[in-house]
Amino acid sequence: MAPLQSRCEFRSDSPGSWHRCDDFLADPSHFTVWRELLAEWLRARFGSAPPRTTAGYVMSWYLQVPAYAGALLLHHERRVASLRPAELAFRLSGDRPHPDGIAVLGTAFHCLPADPGSARAEATVVAGERALAAVFRARYLAHAARFVRVYGPLSGLAPRMLWAAATDALDNALWWAGRQGGDEGAGVADAALVLDARYAPLTSASTLRPGSGREWHRRRESCCFSYLLPGEVECAECPRVCPR
Repeated sequence: MAPLQSRCEFRSDSPGSWHRCDDFLADPSHFTVWRELLAEWLRARFGSAPPRTTAGYVMSWYLQVPAYAGALLLHHERRVASLRPAELAFRLSGDRPHPDGIAVLGTAFHCLPADPGSARAEATVVAGERALAAVFRARYLAHAARFVRVYGPLSGLAPRMLWAAATDALDNALWWAGRQGGDEGAGVADAALVLDARYAPLTSASTLRPGSGREWHRRRESCCFSYLLPGEVECAECPRVCPR
């Protein structure tokens, strides 16, 4: 699945065409509509839209929103926003119905003592980077837990698969934030900082590993079910085929 950041706009407001995460979690019918839009897109390109594939794509795309918003702020600003569903919004692309914009609507944040904004009323200062990483992890887990509760019964996907996808979204987002910012190694280091161990119900620590040459690779924890589409096969890092 293509990285979210390939065409992602990051902003602090959400125009009328945007969707608050809280709206989806309060009314799961929004997820049904989203999957129907995706099914239309898949049928136009593949001639088929298996329900598990639409469930898997929407699962991964939604979880990328809080993960990538948090990863960008951590990487570039060393700050952690609330990440509450009421304070995040996203926009769906007019072509492929994936999120191509994220809005962080709240103003409160956690930061390090040396942050220029540490004296502001909306700032909460923590002692160091490990403490900041712990705040980010906790905020993300709280958002993901609500998503798992709401989306699980609707999607037919098991909790283990949903939490595996949440793990992938967080690990990938930290990696992508560094790569997009021109310092992939820093993104890998952020992933090792935030996911230095397995924090249940997440399913693993960071799985980023050096490959041949200067490339980094990671083992996926979840399946996007792309292989169910006509003519498609499992992704190279899919847990169905990749040794653990």
